[in-house]
Amino acid sequence: MINTFEKNWFRYKGGLRATILALLYCQLTYFGGIALILSLNPALMITGTLAMAHGMVIAAYMIHECGHNAVFKSPHHNAWLGSALNWLTGGCYGTYDDLRANHMKHHVDNVDAVTFDYRSYLARHPTQFKIVKALEWLYIPAVELLMHTVLMFAPFLFKEKEDQQLRVMGIIVVRFGLLLGVFLYSPFAYVCYLLAYAIFLTVLRFMDALQHNYEYIVAVDSNFHLIKNKGDRNYEQSHTFSNPISINHPWLNLVTLNFGYHNAHHAKPTTPWHELPKLHKSRYANEATSVIPFRQQLLSFHKNRIARVIGDDSETRSNEFAQRLQNGSAVGSNGVSFLTSF
Repeated sequence: MINTFEKNWFRYKGGLRATILALLYCQLTYFGGIALILSLNPALMITGTLAMAHGMVIAAYMIHECGHNAVFKSPHHNAWLGSALNWLTGGCYGTYDDLRANHMKHHVDNVDAVTFDYRSYLARHPTQFKIVKALEWLYIPAVELLMHTVLMFAPFLFKEKEDQQLRVMGIIVVRFGLLLGVFLYSPFAYVCYLLAYAIFLTVLRFMDALQHNYEYIVAVDSNFHLIKNKGDRNYEQSHTFSNPISINHPWLNLVTLNFGYHNAHHAKPTTPWHELPKLHKSRYANEATSVIPFRQQLLSFHKNRIARVIGDDSETRSNEFAQRLQNGSAVGSNGVSFLTSF
């Protein structure tokens, strides 16, 4: 009966067990983390903050799975699950359909295309730029917080999203009402939630920062001609890098649902998370230049946390980025999360 259910509903063999385990863990850590935070016991609050943050991380990567229709056979069921999980990540201000469409462009166009160019925005607002750099120096994900704030107000900023205004206002009332309730219950619990959210954003952008050295363009009609490598699989793979937490201990990569096997993901984007280690081993096990050692990931992330606010466009035009990745001096990118659909 279970095998029949999996065959009828899930896209891949083994998907039922993998999905149940991931979702159970996600719900347990997120809602269990909330319970621990609300206990107001200091030790339990610390544990709950970390648990809640990781619950959001797993929710985000399950949304990514849904976006590629890698969970269920039906796109409708993938959309339903992805939309529900997006409430846990705080990305629900944007629609699942917009999120998915934007991420598919990433895979097809082979560029980091944005509608809101935070770089030029900061260049026009020097005081805010200084604040962002100061926060980034303190390891506070200011750029990601800015992008998620824009996501919240996108229907009021972008004409093409005006029809979502009532929907977003309703979400704001619900989410900010819940946050107000937490704050009134305990300001310390409220701070724990903010800390969990900051940790969650930091994990996602740590994984995103070094996976590509694609060109960064502002996605307006007049710039479509700048997309030079659309559909070019050789370009895609040569500008994609894998950042697993560990090659020798693959189970550690479950912390991010194997998202670090990024070359494998781009080679076969519909491959489910639980099959990516096998695909990576068969295709890239001997290609050391495409795999970033974890120590070098940490060094690059740490050394260039301020430079990454604006980025280094020279990294997109040569093999310098690959060399920097191997010595821990790469700059990489910010503000390219698949949760921010613009």
